[in-house]
Amino acid sequence: MKICFLGGGNMTAAIAGGLARQGGWQLHIADRSAEKRERLARELGAATAETLPALTAADVLVLAVKPQDMAAACAAIETNGALVLSVAAGLSVAALSRMLGGTRRIVRVMPNTPAQIGLGISGMFAEPKTSVADHDLADRIMRAAGQTVWLADEAQMHALTGISGSGPAYVFYLMNALFEAAQAQGFDPETAKRLVSATFQGAAELAVQTDADFAQLQKNVTSKGGTTHEAVETFKAHKVADAIAAGVEACVARSQEMARQADAV
Repeated sequence: MKICFLGGGNMTAAIAGGLARQGGWQLHIADRSAEKRERLARELGAATAETLPALTAADVLVLAVKPQDMAAACAAIETNGALVLSVAAGLSVAALSRMLGGTRRIVRVMPNTPAQIGLGISGMFAEPKTSVADHDLADRIMRAAGQTVWLADEAQMHALTGISGSGPAYVFYLMNALFEAAQAQGFDPETAKRLVSATFQGAAELAVQTDADFAQLQKNVTSKGGTTHEAVETFKAHKVADAIAAGVEACVARSQEMARQADAV
């Protein structure tokens, strides 16, 4: 069995990297960039080429190209019954099936960038008729890059994109805001980055290791009339939570729009 990646970008590097660390997988990566091919071959020990090798029903094809490039990229592909995993945002199983000559042996995946260090979480959807073996194989592949969550309804992929798929960007946005605030308070950039990174890392790990919900964890740090209380009340006055919710809604709406555009092709 070969695991073949179409596209040699960051997500391919993350997933294939996790599989390479596990060992026992036959990896092939197709990308037009000679520089990317050389780097991935060197770092992962994967076979690389400008085009995909011939596929069989025993193989897995991971589609890791931009959504707007997917139709052109799939035009010359003969899946020959291979299991297809797509990490392209907004492209439905139906749209992918049309691009791939009618195959329905497709699993949609929405990973996120912490997959690069094995700490990602991937939302996954497969049609109910998907075999248990295909379901389990897709799950094994994506668990090489972190956790997995299976969705019963494909429409939920849009909401998942708005939460975890794009979520790391929201976290980095907040981290950068706190980083800039730290410098405004007189810290040098190196110290500011250490303070912010350790604060987010520690808070996230505390949330993982406790049964308390996020709201309670925030209350545990917030004494009425204290310093943290002043900051939180200021956030509320500026409607920070509302702005985050609006951002998520905008992300979900864009994902839905991309899906409609793809379905119209």
